[in-house]
Amino acid sequence: MQLRNVLQRLVPRRASGARRVLPRVRILAFLALLGPGLVSAIAGDDAGGIGTYSVVGAKYGYELLWALVIVIIALAIVQEMTARLAVTTGKGLADLIREEFGVRTTAFAMLALFIANSAVTISNFVGIAAASELFGVNRYFSVPLAAIAVWYIIARGNYKVAEKIFLALSAVLVVYIFAAFLAQPDWNAVARGTFIPTIRADRDFILLVIAVIGTTISPYMQFTLSAATLDKGTKPEEYRFVVWETVIGVLLSGAFAYFIVIATGATLHVNGITQIESAEQAARALEPIAGPLAEALFGIGLLGASFLAASILPLSTTYAICEAFGWERGVNQERADAPIFYGIYTALIVIGAIVALIPGLPLFQIFVYVYLLNGILLPVLLILMLRLANKKRLMGAHVNSPFANALGWGITIVLIVLTAALVLATIFPI
Repeated sequence: MQLRNVLQRLVPRRASGARRVLPRVRILAFLALLGPGLVSAIAGDDAGGIGTYSVVGAKYGYELLWALVIVIIALAIVQEMTARLAVTTGKGLADLIREEFGVRTTAFAMLALFIANSAVTISNFVGIAAASELFGVNRYFSVPLAAIAVWYIIARGNYKVAEKIFLALSAVLVVYIFAAFLAQPDWNAVARGTFIPTIRADRDFILLVIAVIGTTISPYMQFTLSAATLDKGTKPEEYRFVVWETVIGVLLSGAFAYFIVIATGATLHVNGITQIESAEQAARALEPIAGPLAEALFGIGLLGASFLAASILPLSTTYAICEAFGWERGVNQERADAPIFYGIYTALIVIGAIVALIPGLPLFQIFVYVYLLNGILLPVLLILMLRLANKKRLMGAHVNSPFANALGWGITIVLIVLTAALVLATIFPI
């Protein structure tokens, strides 16, 4: 039964014959739909996200806050566009790409997605390794155990329970908000960094701007949101609830990112620590609130965020690729009936775990370079999404607004220009 019919039965008629939805019923209906937008946005603050934002705060203090704010607004637009495509067409993002652009374009897009998501999966198993070592657990024990646990949780269909656990662990990231205030940053400098753009021509600055965009608007988030919105069975008349949930997810994710940069800038950058080499160093950003427990608190948050993304990423990637080419998919399928689905899913986990076991990995450099790769590949997806969202044959009256087009194409063009600038800055260093 559609949600509108349920609401109409719950709410009494007015004397005039018009129906009125009580605020309480609106809230209950909204909570019933809560999930896809929130999870996909929060999952963006994974191990690589925490690491990248920490590196930004340590190296440049508050100078890149203005870019982060713009990217958060862009994330809201992209997430809303993803959900609108799913609700309006009733099809997944990979399905739409194949049907509208053909097999060759789909193959190119899926290859870009596989490369980007393989890198992010690796970064999250590296995050699990780093978090476990903060608690004295050797990575050669924790990473294989985590890989088996992730595979088993999804393959046995127990993801919903695990998702709640991982989200609860990730919620520890909220302490960054309190840590930022307790660190007593120079709020005038924070305001300047937020509202007055600072632009540098050096390679590291360009690299980190691309990485910030890549970690905030990560390609896998869009496929995750698209699939989850369809699985939820959201109807067009329920779409307003999806918009609000998407906005809330983006605001929470954005707040975590914003205050990670402030907390790190106020504790590391101001004390001359501009390079983060270890999880122990990154944990110092939480000392204003946690004191000697900072490492433990950082480890819990890093572990939860890593597990959440390590669970979502391989599954989201596998669903998207199998959906794009019409292969059997789903954890409810027997392995013999969906060998490609289980093969890709297992391969992503195995690759991520094996690379994370390589000794001497530069932890935070991996985080940054993974999302640099995401940022470089992101325009492929954004161009396809923008073209889809502007097709009247598909979207009818729900095509993109001029504002959504301006911001979407703007981010796409900026990423392409920054990538070219990064290449030139690398070849011809100033």
